[in-house]
Amino acid sequence: MEYVIGAVIGLVLGGIISWFVATAKAQGALGTGKARELALKVSQKISAEPSFATEVEKLFLPPPPPKVSGEPIRLLAILQQEARLVDFLMENIAAYSDADVGASVRDIHTKAQGVLKKHLTIVPVLDQPEGSKVTVPVGFDPSVIRVVGNVTGNPPFTGNLAHGGWRVKSLNIPKPPEGSDEFVLMPAEVEL
Repeated sequence: MEYVIGAVIGLVLGGIISWFVATAKAQGALGTGKARELALKVSQKISAEPSFATEVEKLFLPPPPPKVSGEPIRLLAILQQEARLVDFLMENIAAYSDADVGASVRDIHTKAQGVLKKHLTIVPVLDQPEGSKVTVPVGFDPSVIRVVGNVTGNPPFTGNLAHGGWRVKSLNIPKPPEGSDEFVLMPAEVEL
C-alpha cells in the first residue's frame, strides 16, 4: 500500500516538476542545459522512488513555527500564585477608594518583590545614581541604552542618567510538571 501511495505521490510530483520545467523552458527561464537535466533527473527519480518523492515533498513544506517559550508565562504564574498580581491587574479598581487600593498595592508589592528576588537576579544596566552625568559610547547597543531628548549628531553622547535600567543577570524559574499547560497562569478553582 505504501508503494502505491508513494508511486502516486511520485507521479503527481513528477508531473508538477515536469510542468514547471516545460513552462520554464518555454519562457527561457532555465538558461542552462544543466538545470534542465537536473530537473529531468529529479522528476524521473520521484516517479521511480516513492521515498525520494516524500523527501522532495518535505523540501516544499513550510518550516514549523518556532516553539514559544513558556518561561515568561511561568514567571507571571508565580507572581499570580504568590502575590495575586494578575488578579489585581485584571480587576476594575475604579470603584475602590485610594486608601483601599493603596493597602492592596502594599501587600502585592511586598509579595511580588519577594518573587522577583527569589527567582531572578536583577541588576541595573548603569549603576550610577539617577541624575548623574554619563557618557554613551560610540557603538552602544540601543537595546541596552536608550538616548532620549534632543539627540543630534553621533556618539559619544554625554547626558544625565534619567533611569539606570534593569537587566536580568540570571533566572531560576521552575519547570512545570510534565504534561501541564504552561500557558495557564492559574487554574480555575471549583469549590465543592
